[in-house]
Amino acid sequence: MANSYDLIVLGSGPGGYVAAIRAAQLGLKTAIVERENLGGICLNWGCIPTKALLRSAEIFHFMQHARDYGLAAEKISADLEAVVKRSRGVAKQLNQGVTHLMKKNKIAVYMGDGKLMGKGKLSVTKDGKTEELTAKDIIIATGARARDLPFAPADGKRIWTYRTAMTPPEMPKKLLVIGSGAIGIEFASFYNDMGCDVTVVEMMDRIVPVEDAEVSAFLEKSLKKQGMTIHISAGLEKLENTGKGVKAAIKGKDGKATSTEFTHAIVAIGIVPNTEDIGLEALGIKTDRGHIVTNGMCQTSAANIYAIGDVTQPPWLAHKASHEGVIAVEAIAGGHPHEMDPLNIPGCTYCHPQIASVGLTEAKAKEAGYELKVGNFPFIGNGKAIALGEAEGFIKTVFDAKTGELLGAHMIGAEVTELIQGYTVGKTLETTEEELGNTVFPHPTLSEMMHESVLSAYGKALHI
Repeated sequence: MANSYDLIVLGSGPGGYVAAIRAAQLGLKTAIVERENLGGICLNWGCIPTKALLRSAEIFHFMQHARDYGLAAEKISADLEAVVKRSRGVAKQLNQGVTHLMKKNKIAVYMGDGKLMGKGKLSVTKDGKTEELTAKDIIIATGARARDLPFAPADGKRIWTYRTAMTPPEMPKKLLVIGSGAIGIEFASFYNDMGCDVTVVEMMDRIVPVEDAEVSAFLEKSLKKQGMTIHISAGLEKLENTGKGVKAAIKGKDGKATSTEFTHAIVAIGIVPNTEDIGLEALGIKTDRGHIVTNGMCQTSAANIYAIGDVTQPPWLAHKASHEGVIAVEAIAGGHPHEMDPLNIPGCTYCHPQIASVGLTEAKAKEAGYELKVGNFPFIGNGKAIALGEAEGFIKTVFDAKTGELLGAHMIGAEVTELIQGYTVGKTLETTEEELGNTVFPHPTLSEMMHESVLSAYGKALHI
């Protein structure tokens, strides 16, 4: 049958399209269904275009501080329309790249709304026309969307989600960012670097609350130094579009609510999984607070149905979705892939300064009952960081004192999102402080701080 496949993937984000490619490599006749853009949110409206925006802001920041490098740059200005245009161009290029990969791997692409219709059956509807596909196995990779404030849904004019924040109709003068997770703090950093007056409101007792407490404290101090206003342990009682801006009632630690006006607000309070109207009920697929429940091989409660990425349990990261896609497909093909270990998944936040981490924080390691050895090395002690003019930050490593096992690593500073993979490889290989201590790190590089942090945990640091 023309519409019969070995595998159908519902959703073409970094989880879905990678799963489809791996399936094709393993000889499975594969189809992928996408309702909007190949590449999903990540390539089109998330990870990649935001990094393009942040790169523009970073260069703008450096240009404004040219004199720090013995250079002169006069009449520096930012063209928001051109910055956004570049970002959209990057997204378009990657979308075309995914289209090419689908053709190269002979993967059938169906554009439209996909819905499970029963065991091995999936319908695709576009422009009122419905087509039925069949397959032995199906992978759900429908992702998630931004969560709205229940009392103030985004309107795309004054109250924004990440989508509008990436293609803003105008530059905000005074911006309120609600939520300080990766998405919120990246947009706060971008607009602050672009010259906007930024205020961040976080309900938890520290910003970027999933990170190590020392990283959170360092980032808050750094962002305040850059001119941001930050409210922690604060709630938002009211948010109103006044036509000319937004009026927010922010409840502080003392329980008192203060009314403040802003020109715009970005809501970054989490995600909602895209599980509605995709037919989960027809197969009795179990969910937990909307997210699909899976086992270590990404199998759902229904036979031959798998789920990966943001539609499942956290962490909600593109690289986790991609890796899950490979695990699911290799399990489908009869292989024996390793289950995903959440503690080996790195997290990166591209604010200024950058944040990166993997494994347990110091607090979580203590809660788990470990006796610890903790190392910490500052950027100011590294020659390359000083030469770059980026001497702000530190690298922290957490070890099991009894075995020397690397339990976690936490970084804040320039290019740490590139450095973290060294520790991630070490975690996957179950490395110890002895092996890391005996590793030769090149000089002069920022990576030397990783070595020094390891040595620091055992009282052997050389450059501090």
